[in-house]
Amino acid sequence: MVDVGAKAITAREAVAIGRISMTPTALALVRDAAANKGDVLAVARVAGIMAAKRTAELIPLCHPLPLSRVAIELVVQDDGVAVTATCATTGRTGVEMEALTAVSVTLLTIHDMVKAVDKAMVIDGVRLLSKSGGKSGDWTATDVG
Repeated sequence: MVDVGAKAITAREAVAIGRISMTPTALALVRDAAANKGDVLAVARVAGIMAAKRTAELIPLCHPLPLSRVAIELVVQDDGVAVTATCATTGRTGVEMEALTAVSVTLLTIHDMVKAVDKAMVIDGVRLLSKSGGKSGDWTATDVG
């Protein structure tokens, strides 16, 4: 692991996004909380939060962080679900990996819960949208419309 002991403790936040596209039949199950496995959006939100909290166990050499906030926003769109994860901490290293992990696991959970209805779902666009805090300061993706 990288030694972050000399870095300043600052408030840090990261936002990541991603989406999953699916058939209208699968989307109706998600939107109406009617999937056989239960309320897809509620379960996916909890999965994303749990994943953010366990990122250091999943990503080699990633520092374990005491997260002060994890928020998962799920928006049902015409052909799928958009996910935004926001993670925050006060510490010596950023929370980008936690936000990206939260989005990824949220999307994977949606896939798992409706895969019996739509095996051709596509997860895409997983990326960092913004980060703040730390030595490198604030950063926001400029190519997001």
